[in-house]
Amino acid sequence: MRTVQMSDYTVGEDAFDAIPATLANYGAKRVVLVGGKRALAAAAPGIADALANTDIEILDTIVYGTDATQTNVDRLAATPAFAQSDVAFAIGGGKAIDTVKTAAMATNKTVFSVPTICSNCSAATAIAVIYHDDGSLKGYAYPPCPAHIFINPRIIAEAPAEYFWAGVGDALSKQPEVEWATSTRELGHTASLGLALAHTCTEPLMRWGVQGLEDVRSNRSSEAVRQIALDVVVNTGYVSNLTNQPDFYYNSTLAHAFYNGSTGVHREGKVHLHGEVVSFGVLVMFAYTNMNAELERYAKFNKRMGLPVTLAELDLDESHLEAICTYAHETNEWKQANPEPFDDTRFIEAMKAADAFGRSLS
Repeated sequence: MRTVQMSDYTVGEDAFDAIPATLANYGAKRVVLVGGKRALAAAAPGIADALANTDIEILDTIVYGTDATQTNVDRLAATPAFAQSDVAFAIGGGKAIDTVKTAAMATNKTVFSVPTICSNCSAATAIAVIYHDDGSLKGYAYPPCPAHIFINPRIIAEAPAEYFWAGVGDALSKQPEVEWATSTRELGHTASLGLALAHTCTEPLMRWGVQGLEDVRSNRSSEAVRQIALDVVVNTGYVSNLTNQPDFYYNSTLAHAFYNGSTGVHREGKVHLHGEVVSFGVLVMFAYTNMNAELERYAKFNKRMGLPVTLAELDLDESHLEAICTYAHETNEWKQANPEPFDDTRFIEAMKAADAFGRSLS
């Protein structure tokens, strides 16, 4: 038996108008709003307005913390208002939404997601990335996907542009990672459907990404912002749910192994966003697989977007590569999503090759 979950979604600047009817479909009378401070400030008033003339009660508005740690998951699950609610609104980016999804799994809670940034596909997925308190990767949790997503392009357009930028970077990995992870496998219906949908993920990014980023920097809701939000949240999210199943994992491979390995390398400098690092990991994967034409195409797009094409842009250098490789050994990507046995020396050389190609573009 296989059960595949997919979130319903509503998109538009008037998306919150659909909240009362959607809650009614679930018989929900009590809700709780959970997210980061900035996300709650952006979305909670609109949700409250949508519920103002209904009999639905908002029990509490809760700041989840600042990271998707097990500590924050446990704290949220133990919060009385969260436990008493019928539906939890997960509001914000991936870390907030992953925290709510994981806490909801522990308390058998229905989740509606409200992405206020489109930094990744967490708002649609049945997977969550959980970290230790020191910022290193703890592992993945596998909660149900949110029952419904409310996507308001205006809120996304008015959020800090760096999250939109990183969301494009993360989404760039979906198509090539799934294509490569499935390349040596005999695929059944679910994985074949995931692969088919993965083929739709890259083109919108390359078509709308640069314009969308310009629009977000101008706080301008536009068709480009809408198209990128749908691609990052819905397309890649649906692919994740189809390619991440109990008996197989094709959702991510070397690009995310690079990211996850890098979380164990503590260095000075700014905090680098998930999608920012993943976008360079895509270049590493292409170097590893000798897909030189794709390495050039994606690297040139990264350059146009201002995404990293060198290790130095991530505050990394060749002295870190063995540690990244060692940490990568512990990831799902290294253990499960490998169409061929991964080789340490080849991985390290691929990181060097991607960096060298990126430097050649400078």
